[in-house]
This record gives sequence, structure tokens and C-alpha cells, in this order.
Amino acid sequence: MTDSPTAGARSFTVADFDFSLPPELIAQHPAPERSASRLLDASGHELVDRVFRDLSTLLNPGDLLVFNDTQVVKARLFGEKASGGKLELLIERVLLPHEALDGSANEVVGHLRVSKKPQPGGLLHMAGGLQAGGFDAVFLGRWPDADGQLFRLRLQGPADETPYDLMARHGHVPLPPYITHADDADDERRYQTVFARVPGAVAAPTAALHFDEAVLAALEARGVQRASVTLHVGAGTFAPMKTERISEHVMHHERYAIPPETIQAIADCRARGGRVVAVGTTTVRTLESWARSGATQDDTNIFITPGFEFRVIDRLITNFHLPKSTLMMLVSAFAGYEPIMALYRHAVAQRYRFFSYGDSMLLARSQA
Repeated sequence: MTDSPTAGARSFTVADFDFSLPPELIAQHPAPERSASRLLDASGHELVDRVFRDLSTLLNPGDLLVFNDTQVVKARLFGEKASGGKLELLIERVLLPHEALDGSANEVVGHLRVSKKPQPGGLLHMAGGLQAGGFDAVFLGRWPDADGQLFRLRLQGPADETPYDLMARHGHVPLPPYITHADDADDERRYQTVFARVPGAVAAPTAALHFDEAVLAALEARGVQRASVTLHVGAGTFAPMKTERISEHVMHHERYAIPPETIQAIADCRARGGRVVAVGTTTVRTLESWARSGATQDDTNIFITPGFEFRVIDRLITNFHLPKSTLMMLVSAFAGYEPIMALYRHAVAQRYRFFSYGDSMLLARSQA
């Protein structure tokens, strides 16, 4: 599913979404407890500083929380070319058989960091190579993405192991570029939601990282309903915009799916007068893509900017995003540009923690 920038985006430039962020506010590690993180409540007329475990008091019985149940895979892998040159592979997507050149389930698309790209047919030895207990990858050439940054490879491991098996056995947690430490056992546990179910993401749906069993139980006791979608978050979520004019930007593609029971849950929520609360921008992009195309399974590169007409979402739980990012534009489209910029100034002044391991906010849809 493809969606172009809205007309409202033409009055903004990328620079309009910049803000000053002290580097020490970029969270390098999660809070000791998931729900002990801070929550900036912007759902009313004033900004209120809370903790995340307060969430159940801010929602109403009959509201519907929609989560992204994607599971982060250990998609960062290290190896070397047959000639000996070191390389790093970040697997962005495991191709479905109908997408693969040979119709198998062993082809992937990924980012390749290497001094000189191999020729098509070139062999890469990953995690020591197949003969040393790792696996090999055949370089197949470029993948036709918008930026020309992705490559197609065919993985060759033990006969019974899928690409997901190989990543689980040999890979590393694909931490965002602004997290400076090497991944460890704590990241393997905490850079994953407690309800992750469908493997395929290379970045976590970070707004959902704050939920733990106690918060979920409190929400259930409150009468708040739950549903899920799946969007496999790609590394493009961290890519900087390369154009100053928003209308010229082309979003990366991500694969999503919405089960029939979630569509029914949304209809039921509307019928009882409840509010649809998206947990994270990936859930927003999924639901608003479906609202436009009607497709329950598809790729989306929807670009949500000021002027966008939301058709599904009433509330949004999200983390604090990078300056000049497409996600700053999305939250500005949802809650209003001036309110968001004021909110971010408040968050910096109050020393909230930013980005993937940082704190969160609860937003109401702008009525302007």
C-alpha cells in the first residue's frame, strides 16, 4: 500500500521539526522496571508528569488498546567475504516464497556493511561459515528499494534451519544506532515487548516496551479491551530524511497484517462509544493504511504529516522521537504542531528520557 504526503505537509520543512536535545537525555538502557518509566500525559488540557503504571487511570472502560505484536529478531550478523574482508549484515526482511528468485524460504533482504560489495554469486561466510558451524550467504544483487540501500541474499545453513533459526542462533539484537553499547542479555529481554508473537522486526515497537503484566492486569480490571496488529518494523525507521521539502520524501516499506478479530474489536469499540488507543506509531501506520486501502495484509509506506485525516485513532501512546524525523511529523499531525513542540520543550526541561529505551507520552487527537 502506498500513500503520498498530504497537502498539509507542503507548508512545513524538515527544519520545522528540529529541537535541541541534550545528548545525556538519550536513554542508553531501559528503566529498571518497564512500568516505572515516566509518562507525560498530554491527553487533557494541561501537561501532567506521571509514571507509566498510571495508564489504567487515564483510560475509560470500553476503550480499546491496539498493540503491535511483532517480535524483534536477532538480525545483526557478522561474517567475511570469501576473500577475507570483514562485513556486517542487518537482515531487514525474510522474503516469502513468492518474493524469492528461486521460490524458496531462504532468501532475505538486508543492509550490507562491507568495504567493497561482492559480485552477484559471491559467497559470504557468516558466523564462521557453514563448515565452521555457522552458515553461508550467496550475494544476489540489489533489492529494488527506494534508496538502493538493500541487497538480496540466499542463506545456506543446515537443511532444517530457516533464516529465523539462523538469526536466533548466530545473530545479535539490532539495537538502534544511537545506543552505543554492544547488545547483551538484558537487551535481548528488554528490547522486546512482553506480548511479542510474530518474528520479523529489526526494531522494537518501543511504546509497547513499557507494558508489563501488572499494567496489563490493571487495564483489564478497568474494562479496557485489547487487540493487536502486526507491522514488522524496519531499520528505515531510523533513517534521516534526505530532502528538506517534506513533499519530496519517500517512506520505506514495511509489511503489516490485521486479523479479522481486530477489525471487529474496532467496530465494537465504536459501537459502544469507546476510544481506539494506538500503542505506538507503527500501530497508527498499520491501522490508517488499512483504513485507506482496505487491505488487511500488505506493504505500507504511508507518510503521515500535518494535514493528515485520521480515520481510526483517538489516542496515541508513543515514545519521544528523533529531531527532524518522520515520526515527529506523525505525532505533530496527530496532536497538532504547536502542542507537540511545546510538549517536547517541557520534556527536555523536565529531563525525560528519549528514544527507544526512554519514556513515553499519551496524546489526544487534535480537534483543529
